[in-house]
Amino acid sequence: MMNKKFALPRGTNDILPEEISLWSNIETTARSILRLYGYREIRTPIFEETELFRRSMGQTSEVIQKQMLLLQSQKQSDANDMQAASYALRPEGTAAVVRSYIENDLDKKESLSKLFYIGPMFRGERPQRGRLRQFHQIGVEAIGPQSSSPYLDAEVIALGMYLLKAFGISHVQLKINTLGTKEDKAAFYQKLRNKLEPKRTDLCPDCQQRFERNVLRVLDCKNEKCKTIVSGLGLEPDWLSRDSQKYFEAVQSALSDLNIPYKEDPALVRGLDYYTHTVFEISDSSLGSQDAVGAGGRYNNLVAELGGPPVDAVGFALGVERILLAQEGKIKVTEPMLDIFFIAMGEEYEREAFRLLYEARRCGLCADMGYQRGSIKSQMRLANKVEAKYVMILGEEEMRRKEVALKNMRSGHQENVPLHNLSEKLKEILQEK
Repeated sequence: MMNKKFALPRGTNDILPEEISLWSNIETTARSILRLYGYREIRTPIFEETELFRRSMGQTSEVIQKQMLLLQSQKQSDANDMQAASYALRPEGTAAVVRSYIENDLDKKESLSKLFYIGPMFRGERPQRGRLRQFHQIGVEAIGPQSSSPYLDAEVIALGMYLLKAFGISHVQLKINTLGTKEDKAAFYQKLRNKLEPKRTDLCPDCQQRFERNVLRVLDCKNEKCKTIVSGLGLEPDWLSRDSQKYFEAVQSALSDLNIPYKEDPALVRGLDYYTHTVFEISDSSLGSQDAVGAGGRYNNLVAELGGPPVDAVGFALGVERILLAQEGKIKVTEPMLDIFFIAMGEEYEREAFRLLYEARRCGLCADMGYQRGSIKSQMRLANKVEAKYVMILGEEEMRRKEVALKNMRSGHQENVPLHNLSEKLKEILQEK
């Protein structure tokens, strides 16, 4: 009977060694820029209580209704724990960061917490290009008593745009909108219901359900007929309070001062219940239907609704997989070349080759050796395959003279180096890097 071969879970990807350099480049670039803006990294568990997401994202959101990935323990010892609280893999990062902010009393330690995270998120949706069940995000959250400024909204948006430009993605479109205060949003909700009521039966089946559960979800529909209906509604922001209008005007003015182009989109509401005031989305048309590379906004009530202090907050998340798709063919990142490859020409020289390998690494050189014995020809082929700059050969003649043969693989020049001078030679090679 043939042993079963296991396949990759649907909607996930292996990130292979030859792809890691692209991922590392994004993460390293992001961390460097985020430090410039004063954001500090936070790492939360990849699963939380399901109720945390239900309360933060809204019972009627698409994620909660259709996409949550729940955990179940088979261990009897965990049965009581699992019955007491249902757990889910995190579908987004904001709720977990807010939970940590509250639990660790960060409001008592600092007036403004500027936090960022990099990590995997999970949603049980139909996999397609640019949409996976396990995906990765770079996100920022600015939370605290001193976070209620339109200039912080503009900073967060500018940061998202700056990061994408640093990743080599320059042809993006920024769309912004405002939902106003919680009260403004409720007024908009009712206005939208009134406008859609006569056209209700013309909506797609999903939107007819959204009309009942949360009419704002209709604005997110990708169905062409629904999009046409929405575009004809004339969604003028006459439901906004004067204070909310002034706040949004300040955000727009700040973006203009920074020469950041944007398009105002009154149908942009984002799919989660917690947003208030500014919302935004950054897209790249080269990605097709799944063109959003980042999105975010302000969420002034979420911290208090999750049991924390009445502080405001704003943030965003960028999708790493979509950034990589947008980078295809534009960014090339190569792994560092191997500095030295050691070749032992016989079993009796392997021990010394291994010792020298370790010495080279202690000097700061990227070094390796062939652990499988073979001819000099096969070992040199391996050195070429790993793109070694130098090859260090230990054979009978070299060991008899207490030397090693050092070959420059680019120039072809070869020299013999006495073992007592090897440390100095290793330092010379290090200086070449």
